[in-house]
Amino acid sequence: MSLAIKYNPKDIENKWYDYWMKNNYFHSTPNDKEPYTIVIPPP
Repeated sequence: MSLAIKYNPKDIENKWYDYWMKNNYFHSTPNDKEPYTIVIPPP
């Protein structure tokens, strides 16, 4: 196994993006609950 001298994000990120899309990782299911945000998460 050889290591690349420089990191090439296109080689890695395309693979993972395709995996995420295939497994619906960006999919959301709308619901009727009231939306909320957390400005600063608890410690």
